Parts: sequence; C-alpha cells; structure tokens
Amino acid sequence: MTVAEAMLSFMVVAGLLTIVPGLDTALVLRGTLTRSRRYGFAAALGIQAGTLVWGAAAATGAAALLAASQTAYRVLTVLGAAYMVWLGASMLWSSIRTPSAQREAAPLRDGRAHNGFAMGLVTNLTNPKVGVFYVATIPQFVPDGVSPLVMGLALAGVHCALGMTWFTAIILGADRLGPRLRSSSAVRWVDRVTGGVLVVMGARLAVSARS
Repeated sequence: MTVAEAMLSFMVVAGLLTIVPGLDTALVLRGTLTRSRRYGFAAALGIQAGTLVWGAAAATGAAALLAASQTAYRVLTVLGAAYMVWLGASMLWSSIRTPSAQREAAPLRDGRAHNGFAMGLVTNLTNPKVGVFYVATIPQFVPDGVSPLVMGLALAGVHCALGMTWFTAIILGADRLGPRLRSSSAVRWVDRVTGGVLVVMGARLAVSARS
C-alpha cells in the first residue's frame, strides 16, 4: 500500500464517520444557533485539534493502552460521561433559572471563541470511542517504511479536513437561522433539547462503562 492509496482508503472510512450525527455535530450546531458563527467555527476547530491528538497517540502506540486496558478505557469513559452529563445539566439549569433579560445577553457574553474551542477540544479528548476508532484504524493505513507518527498525523489531518468541510456546511446553514433563534425563548429551548440529549448520552456512556 502506497501513501496515496492509504490516504484515499482512510478518506472513505473517515468520511462515513464524519457525516454520522453525533455529539460533535450537536455541539457545533447548538453553538452556532445560540451563540454565533464564530463560536461554531471555534468549537469545530477545538474538535479537530482533539482529532490530531488522537491521531498522534494512535500512530505512536500511546492510545493502544486505551484499547488493551479495560481499566483505562473505563476511567476515560467515566470521565467522558461525567463531562457530558455536567455540560448537559449546565445547559438545562441555565435555561431554567436565567431570567429572560439575562438570556438576551447570554449569547454575547458566553459566545467567546476560546470557550467554544475549549469545549470542542475537551469533548473530543474525553470521548473514548474516538480513541478506540483511531487505535483500530490508523495502524492499518501506515505503509511499510513510513514514520507512524507522520502518517498518523497525516491521516488525522485528512479526517480534520473532512470534518471542517462538513462542519462549515452545518455552520453556514445554521447561521442563516441563527438570528431567528437567538431570542430568549428560542435559546432556552435549544439549550433544553441539547442539554437533555447530552445528559442521556452521558448516562448511556456511564452505563456502558459498568458492563
């Protein structure tokens, strides 16, 4: 397998993973609708930064511990589940307790780009399923004689390019609806729906860690 063949083959696999709706898509969509297009892009970039970290870890074997050690996997799963539940609960609590007048200003106050980037990065790094995916796939696409680290980063870069293309389409589409959905009542409902989904996903992830 040549480098070009490996890149093209991985692109197909990563492309299918990218378009499947999941936590990353929900956070980018919610950030764009309730905050701003800039916030949505920042969250997407944070997610891609996490993808690069996973790619490097999988290529160098560091992430193999996650796949080989049941304890390590469970620890990361519990941390990821706790983060998702906390994030979702925060959205739900904010939508319930914050007065309407404060909700009108919330998108501007909470929509700083570095907050979106941090949220995307932490969400990606605490998702054990991303690590397992990279451990299972990256080694299969490293040609003989090629540096695993360089190839891992290159493949992760392909995934990032596909992800940003997909997120850009979502962000630009959501941004057209954003002005209509940034009223206090609309933001509350978006937060409640997204927060509820995150709590459910976190709870399911926590249950899976016990099995």
